[in-house]
Amino acid sequence: MPLDATLGNVIEFERTTATASLSMLDDDRLMVMIGSEDRDAFGVLAARHLDRCIAIAYRTLGDRQDAEDISHDAMLRVWRHAPKWKTGGAQFTTWLYRVVVNLCIDRTRRVKPTAGEVPEDLSDGKPDAADTLESNQTADQVREAVMALPDRQKEALVLCFFEGVSNAEAAEILEVSVGALEQLLVRARRSLRVTLAGLMD
Repeated sequence: MPLDATLGNVIEFERTTATASLSMLDDDRLMVMIGSEDRDAFGVLAARHLDRCIAIAYRTLGDRQDAEDISHDAMLRVWRHAPKWKTGGAQFTTWLYRVVVNLCIDRTRRVKPTAGEVPEDLSDGKPDAADTLESNQTADQVREAVMALPDRQKEALVLCFFEGVSNAEAAEILEVSVGALEQLLVRARRSLRVTLAGLMD
């Protein structure tokens, strides 16, 4: 094997090993490294959290492109904020999801949200056309009902119900008390029950 190819293999092996080592580090440590402009650490942190940021933004806004744009903006803020990051403070995910939620709020103030695309069917089976149409219509109705909720109720529902964030962390993200968050969830569920009454029947 030529020397150049051998050196290339060694460099690639070292890069892969370094990335694997970085993936073992917690978010706090990665943020400290990103604060020193470590691009590999940033790549690992972004890969770890980007999909969930997109999911939160998509369920809040209902638009895939907006969700991706907001998530990339959030990651840029991670890079810019890293030099000021203080370990031992708020959980990184709490801070990051707050950034995403705030960016979503800013976006909804500029543009009225619309119902997003219907998610792909994740089942292995091949439903017939009628089943697929009914399932898509149901998903659209649920999505439209969630999108019609007041912003704070929608954000609470997205974080706690769709993303599985604990009530305590969701309250911290939204900067409200746990009691206030639970009231938002109660009101959101009550509104959805009324809006989707026919569908549930």
